[in-house]
Parts: sequence; C-alpha cells; structure tokens
Amino acid sequence: MPADNGFATHCLELLSTLGQPRVRRMFGGHGLYVDDRFMALIIGEVLYLKADDVVRPAFAAAGCQPFSFTTSRGQRAVMAYWSAPDEAMESPAGMLPWARLAMASALRAAATKRPATPRRPSATARKVALAKGRGKAAKA
Repeated sequence: MPADNGFATHCLELLSTLGQPRVRRMFGGHGLYVDDRFMALIIGEVLYLKADDVVRPAFAAAGCQPFSFTTSRGQRAVMAYWSAPDEAMESPAGMLPWARLAMASALRAAATKRPATPRRPSATARKVALAKGRGKAAKA
C-alpha cells in the first residue's frame, strides 16, 4: 500500500477487529482482504463492502449505495459492493457488524465457486516429466 494513502490506512484500521486486513492496488483503487478473503473495495475516498443478496437489504436500509460504473459500451454496471454506512466509518467497533456482513458474503461467494479444473500438461511437459522420471530410475 502506498504510504501516502491515509484513507486506505484508515479502512484497514476499521476492518482490523474482524481479522488480519491487507490492501492491494486494483481497479484504479484498492482491494481489501481480511484473512485473505476479498471483501471490500476503495474507489476514490469511498469504502465499498461486499454485499450479496442475503445482506444487501441491510445495506439498502442503511442508505448505502452500490458501486457502479459505466462500461465501454456506455451501460451502467452495478457490482456486489455497497458503500459503508457513514457511522461505520467512525470506529472499528462501528464497522464490525458491517464488516461481518461483508465477510459472510465473501464466504458464501467462495463456497459457491467451482474449484478450478486442473489443466492437462502439454505434450512437451509430459515428455520432460517422463524423461526426468527415467533419469531418476536409471540413477537408482
């Protein structure tokens, strides 16, 4: 994280009661992880927390706004990240219930993802592995 980004540092402090937070530059802003779960974005000076269908009504009821952007085709795209309530931005204790909702959303998203399908090695990689295997057998 750049040393000059005080807002990102503040957001890390707010999320620290939930677990071990870290930040990474992405999307023209920052991505925030807690215990290696991607659960928030910082775009401009706004913290957006992950909000799936289960927790989205709580964010909407608190007056939060979804993160959206205009695509290259001029269409509005809305992502599953909602701004944190203003009062939650004041203290880690105030952020904790909202961070828990975001973490629950991140965990549900991870649970529904299909595991990556292992790629079959190329013919060259199989030949190299086979040759290495023969070399080891010959030495034994």
